[in-house]
Amino acid sequence: MKHQLIGIKNILFSLLNWFSLSLQLNRFPIKKAKNVLEEIKAIPESEYGHYVQEKQREIVSYHLKHTAFYREFFGSNSYASWEAVPVMKKGDLQRPLEQRFSSSYNSKNTYIGKTSGSSGHPFIFAKDRFCHALSWAEFNDRYQWYGLDLDRSVQARFYGIPLDRFGYYKERLKDRFGFRYRFPIFDLSDAKMEEFLEDFRKKDFDYINGYTSSIVLFAKFLKKKGLVLKEICTNLRLCIVTSEMFFEEDKFLLEKVFGVPVVNEYGASELGLLAFQNPEEEWILNSETMFVEILDAEGNAVPAGVEGRIVVTSLYNKAHPFIRYDLGDTGALAPGSSLKKPILERLLGRTNDVARLPSGKVVPGLTFYYVTKSVIENDGHVKEFIVQQTAPSSFTIFYVSENELETAKKEEIKAAMAKYLEEGLKLKFEHKKFLNRSKRGKLKQFESLI
Repeated sequence: MKHQLIGIKNILFSLLNWFSLSLQLNRFPIKKAKNVLEEIKAIPESEYGHYVQEKQREIVSYHLKHTAFYREFFGSNSYASWEAVPVMKKGDLQRPLEQRFSSSYNSKNTYIGKTSGSSGHPFIFAKDRFCHALSWAEFNDRYQWYGLDLDRSVQARFYGIPLDRFGYYKERLKDRFGFRYRFPIFDLSDAKMEEFLEDFRKKDFDYINGYTSSIVLFAKFLKKKGLVLKEICTNLRLCIVTSEMFFEEDKFLLEKVFGVPVVNEYGASELGLLAFQNPEEEWILNSETMFVEILDAEGNAVPAGVEGRIVVTSLYNKAHPFIRYDLGDTGALAPGSSLKKPILERLLGRTNDVARLPSGKVVPGLTFYYVTKSVIENDGHVKEFIVQQTAPSSFTIFYVSENELETAKKEEIKAAMAKYLEEGLKLKFEHKKFLNRSKRGKLKQFESLI
């Protein structure tokens, strides 16, 4: 029966490219995006500087002309030089989205999303349809380095999922078209891991993709049982980790326990793919649709090998400006990087702990993104937040806003905690004028003190 299902699946694959088709039906021009990406890749190194300079000038000039918010932020009406373009921080974008759209775009003709808030600065963003299609074209291009195809390869997806009825079924439908099977990560106890393992026995996954901490916990579970995942799921050929810090000891563990190569993906929901490891284990930055800079505290570019702020420009997003946008991460370029092939030598990004609950459930820190979504509204009132676990059943939310949260809003958050975590948890709120930061000026969204 299993082999019959595989045959039926292959026939369906040969008839339609379901993922690309779903993008086209939703008016994201993926065919055009793939063609444009190939044209960009064909530009020789000797001409790449000219391409980047033209796109820089074009995107800045566009938003100065069409985006009142950016014109106000920029402080001028004309583009003089790249170095004179101001660096944009996440806090600058915490205002209603309607105030940040360029003149030709609105919520009906763009892709709308929310950042995870892992930096403590949640906000809603927009991408025009072509820009969003380019993002998917970029992902597909990188996956093809490993023989994967978004239209055909089946993904085991270790991600969160909204628990409200509409959000849940929307994500499940997207997973169906994207050939993804989702492993919700709100409960990572051994009992739940046993269920995950059974799914790998039954399904023909081609690759794993998801949050680093969740995948590492699954690998530790398999190691404890003395299992190699490739021997159980023979189709498996790759594991992609994303969204959180990934250390060498994690890579060693995953490759040993999964029995397949493990690559590190670096991206941002508001931008798309930023870097992806190639088969030579070089962390290649996206130079086709982004311009990535490493800057010091004064906004000057630093030499290769020197750590600095990662600042990114989306060269194609005309709906919303992300120009010299400070991600809040720190990294360094590798010596030998070029304009066409920049290589990220190291990334000093955010780490996320896991929360251990009284029932025995283990949940990753990014779960609190789904909890705090209940207060991430399109009004910019909550500027920053962090969550601390002070005891197995006790959590404190520190938040920065002009006024204290209303009682009704606090009750919404408590209800979300019960839904995504478990009943009976104690929640304390502390209203702050500012939050303490690390030496690098970053916030950690979740921290366990137990």
